[in-house]
Amino acid sequence: MASLSAIFAPDGPLAAAIPGYRVRDQQVEMAERIAAAIHGRAVFVAEAGTGTGKTFAYLVPALQSGGKVIVSTGTKTLQDQLFNKDIPMVREVLKAPVRVALLKGRANYVCPYHLEQSLADGRFLTREDAADARRIAHFAKVTKSGDKAECLDVSENSPVWNAATSTRDNCLGQDCPSYKDCFVMQARREAMAADLVVVNHHLFFADVMLRDEGLGELLPACNAVIFDEAHQLPE
Repeated sequence: MASLSAIFAPDGPLAAAIPGYRVRDQQVEMAERIAAAIHGRAVFVAEAGTGTGKTFAYLVPALQSGGKVIVSTGTKTLQDQLFNKDIPMVREVLKAPVRVALLKGRANYVCPYHLEQSLADGRFLTREDAADARRIAHFAKVTKSGDKAECLDVSENSPVWNAATSTRDNCLGQDCPSYKDCFVMQARREAMAADLVVVNHHLFFADVMLRDEGLGELLPACNAVIFDEAHQLPE
């Protein structure tokens, strides 16, 4: 396993992969302090200005740690960016054989059962809503994740999503006829099996509350938790 200074060096793998790369001493120091905190199971809080390279400063030691890591973000937008762009790049640079999973709250995943019920019912307020329902139905047949952020033909604010997703109250669980096709359960299984799981603060603390209430858990046990945009945690 390469040392952090070698990875961030002017002639290192990051420099080779990123056009215009330059060494930032603060970034290297931050990465070293994070690596030490993960290894020592300690708490470490870092504040760094825009352009310091915070994301790579925590992703490199996280992917090198050899343990299970949860990365929690303030927004779903950053969550998607990490999962789709930043983590694949760093994983490729490090040649790290790490399994990565993205996990969001259940309202972000198409529920095949409730979608089918809504289509059969057909009570949509407008033609546009009916059209959105058909678009979501097509998306549900071709998607692997069921994540509504990937359904680009339908606005995330469309009221039809309420009829095409489930809630904790109306989910039928293992009694659901569409249980084997459930995107929520699939995402949770992948999170349990992954080495690095990307979540958001809302889901992380919903999980903490569930554990406190003795209602099971959504997130797997892990060796380290990294809060990106930690200034949003008080909310």
